[in-house]
Amino acid sequence: MTKFKSSGIKESIINAIHGLKLAVSSQRNFVIEFLFSIVALMAAIMLKFPVTDICILIVMIAVVLAAELINTVIEFTLDAVYKNNYSKLVEMAKDISAGMVLMTAGLSVLVGVLLFGSNILRLLA
Repeated sequence: MTKFKSSGIKESIINAIHGLKLAVSSQRNFVIEFLFSIVALMAAIMLKFPVTDICILIVMIAVVLAAELINTVIEFTLDAVYKNNYSKLVEMAKDISAGMVLMTAGLSVLVGVLLFGSNILRLLA
């Protein structure tokens, strides 16, 4: 395939699945976040969250996992381009990228506390 030839939908899906497998096999934080996501979704289902709350939870999970994937791409790209010879700018870019993941994860925890707290209170009332 040349860089100007577009691939079919099947090949695009295969490539995307391969990318996710690479993330799972090489990124410990992605796996940890994914496992926490499964636990949070299972807990939300067991606590009989309303559908809207489950949708909010799914969106927050997607945001955090997407941020982790973007961070990984940025780090791999900078490592490849600069052959692991870091300048101050590369270090700053990688730190800011990691900050993006931290910010989304922190916000997702806040949303989770609000969702779980309100639903637990609803069950107790």
